Amino acid sequence: MKLRWRGFPLPPMVLLSLLLLRPQAASAQDTWTEAPMMLRRTPQLAETIPPTERGSRPSLVDGDRLSGRPDLEVVVEGNASLRRGDTRITADRLEYQPPGDLATAIGSVHLNQAGNVYEGPELHLKVESFEGFFDHVRYTLLANGAHGEAERIDFVDPKVSVARHATYTTCLRENYAGWMPAWMLTAVTLTTDTESNVAIATDAQINFLGVTTPSLPSVSFPLNNARKSGLLPPVIGFDSTNGFEYLQPWYWNIAPNRDLTLYPEIMSSRGVNLGTEFRYLEKTYSGQIRIDEMPGDSLRDRNRWGLWAKHTQQFDPKPFGLDSLSTSFNINRVSDDDYWRDFSHTPTLTSRTLTNEADLNWSKGDWSGQARTLSYQTLQYAASPITPSYNRVPQITANYNKYDWHGLDVSGTLDYTRFEVDSAYSPTLNGIKQPNGERVVGNLQISRPWVTPGGYIIPKLLLHTAAYQLDSPLASGATSISSVVPTVSLDSGLVFERDANLFGRAWRQTLEPRAFYVHTPYRDQSQLPVYDTAANDISFATLYTENAFSGNDRISDTNTLTTGVSTRLIDPATGAESARFGIAQRFRFSDQNVTLPSGTAVTDRTGDFIVGGLVHWNPKWSIDGVAQYNMDTGKSSRDALTLRYTPAPYHTLTAAYRYQADSSTTANDGTKTIDFNWQWPLSELTRGLFGERKPGDPGRWYAVGRLSYSLHDRAMSDSLIGAEYNACCWVGRVVLERLVSGRTTPDTRLMFQIQFNGFGNVGSNPTSTLLQNIQGYQPLNSQTQEPSRFTNYD
Repeated sequence: MKLRWRGFPLPPMVLLSLLLLRPQAASAQDTWTEAPMMLRRTPQLAETIPPTERGSRPSLVDGDRLSGRPDLEVVVEGNASLRRGDTRITADRLEYQPPGDLATAIGSVHLNQAGNVYEGPELHLKVESFEGFFDHVRYTLLANGAHGEAERIDFVDPKVSVARHATYTTCLRENYAGWMPAWMLTAVTLTTDTESNVAIATDAQINFLGVTTPSLPSVSFPLNNARKSGLLPPVIGFDSTNGFEYLQPWYWNIAPNRDLTLYPEIMSSRGVNLGTEFRYLEKTYSGQIRIDEMPGDSLRDRNRWGLWAKHTQQFDPKPFGLDSLSTSFNINRVSDDDYWRDFSHTPTLTSRTLTNEADLNWSKGDWSGQARTLSYQTLQYAASPITPSYNRVPQITANYNKYDWHGLDVSGTLDYTRFEVDSAYSPTLNGIKQPNGERVVGNLQISRPWVTPGGYIIPKLLLHTAAYQLDSPLASGATSISSVVPTVSLDSGLVFERDANLFGRAWRQTLEPRAFYVHTPYRDQSQLPVYDTAANDISFATLYTENAFSGNDRISDTNTLTTGVSTRLIDPATGAESARFGIAQRFRFSDQNVTLPSGTAVTDRTGDFIVGGLVHWNPKWSIDGVAQYNMDTGKSSRDALTLRYTPAPYHTLTAAYRYQADSSTTANDGTKTIDFNWQWPLSELTRGLFGERKPGDPGRWYAVGRLSYSLHDRAMSDSLIGAEYNACCWVGRVVLERLVSGRTTPDTRLMFQIQFNGFGNVGSNPTSTLLQNIQGYQPLNSQTQEPSRFTNYD
């Protein structure tokens, strides 16, 4: 059979049933004399079609039987199809009228609009403007996989549609009689706007596992991971201090770069806590402010409040002749010392030492500088006191760095700081309270590096100067004191490489010996105050530094040689480092007499061995450890070993052992802890409860947790344990957290969460707690990047 168009036999290509119709067709004669179609090059498939181009896109119609009148109508019967741009319609029968751009499809209608799919018996649609209606529809949305049914869907435009008497769920549809999703929303009307990614349901009810909520006049929710104005899911929990907790957040999406969230919370044992958080993001500045207020806390019989604010800003440096100019501030204040215990789950309260800082930063060529004020609010607790840090009010620094200046690297720092702390917490220096005061520090460093691919030699000269002006006399009676300390060092190393074959694999193996010599003459610094200085922990990094102290109040007298060697195994194909091992030791040629107050001179000629390694043989296994061993005592003073196993997503096990010797005693005593955390499927244990696993199913039930055990105290420290249930379209979590550190009475909290994928959450959000405590933890069914329309392309 040959198809004919107004009496003319169609050429062979039309036997493929392809007819090109333009939205604004010319005459029939012009259509046949038009220049042949040419493929148009494009660098990539466009995710969205610009509105200005939609009208120029051709309409492609095909089917088993075509008939009609040129420029007026086309009727296609049998496997009928119409495509324009990102829209395709298939049906048993299709009628298209070019003058009104109207398509009418009847029988097994399938509509794909930019990846969103609609199916039903009859469709009336203006193709370009995407206006029309669809009766008795089954639909699937591309962004989150949500689907449902509706008596009718009215298409307002390509972005907005209104479904009548509709259902909505993200549960995977099963093809068997009587299937019902685990959760489903029913509504009299369901309006979806894919441009703003918001859906609004009226007279809505939610059915979850057979339990139906009362009818709600209106419910709105996002169609993807974006946030929108309105009530957020409530937070529900039980806390041993606060009692029953109910938090009902309200979110206001002020603008794409500004939002405000209110956090009113009821605590049965305390009262009502009112929280507010404001966030903003601009081209040159950004920040956030959170304020919590609890009037009349019945637990402490007083008002409680907290303030947390951050702000960063970039200025135009040109009027000042600078390369860059910026400022920032960070404010953290609470009402009282007990706040950290009573509000331990406040997300912005992470420490008992609260930092309050404002700074101004600049740079110009090789120069840079900063002016800042830094103060601390230290939350004291009689059962676990801590020593507060000195406030810096203010601190002004200037830095100079010049590289490869006639072969030399030159750097210098000038620092003026005013140190203050409450006299009740001032440390003792030579039998008296250490006074507040001012300090000026100057550091100069000159080095001449010789670096080649096979090794390096770097001699360096350093000069440290410090001058103090104090508010009250020292033990010697002086109110001012200064020091000048020179240092010379020589750093050198070699790099050897070879091809190796180990464990049946080819490797590039390196051998990297290193020697580091430091000489600093002794200068008496016992009368100098100690404002910001502490002894460095021994590690691979600190063994190769000139000063045994951090800060600027002490420069250790040093005559040492540190030697070490490391080796690495590198995959020659990818360059990835699969293993690293190292060993280092410091040799002392004279005693170190400069110490911190109440410290003793270091007289050991040979320091502790530091041995460490890291093996990352494949993506599943990794192990790393470090040990500090004293040859004279034959004892280890610090050990750490961590083993990780991550064979697949949502499968992670981590075991760690840590030991830190007590430096105040010579006994084999110290802190020993074992830490174990995990996220692992328990499908084998739950198979009989929830049915057989499907092929490829990673497991419906998961165990999550972290246990920390102190071998010295023979007791559990901070720990949590929980379970997660993955039901494809919803996730349930229950987590029990127990906080011990710094408390006389442990604080226990029970959290739960029900997460409807693509809809919202109910209950508290323990996910952040799991992310903070479990290494390698992955939230189940976490939101991925929104799919492209070409992932569901007809």
